[in-house]
Amino acid sequence: MKVRNRLREIRQSRSLTQAELASRIGVSRKTINTVENGVFTPSVALALALARDLGILVEDLFQLTDQENERADRSVGE
Repeated sequence: MKVRNRLREIRQSRSLTQAELASRIGVSRKTINTVENGVFTPSVALALALARDLGILVEDLFQLTDQENERADRSVGE
């Protein structure tokens, strides 16, 4: 299983930089970067803080997927 996120997409749609979002929720810009790039899976507390600050449900920001479904999703869009 893998956690897929839409953090970059949603952050950019709100015209926020990584540094601005990080400052708003009290983490480093590097934390935002590593979450966006899938290097780091956020804690429940961080996921909830991100979702709250962005005004969306945590389920709209992060999805739990299995890798097989993710590959199928990508091939449909190609």
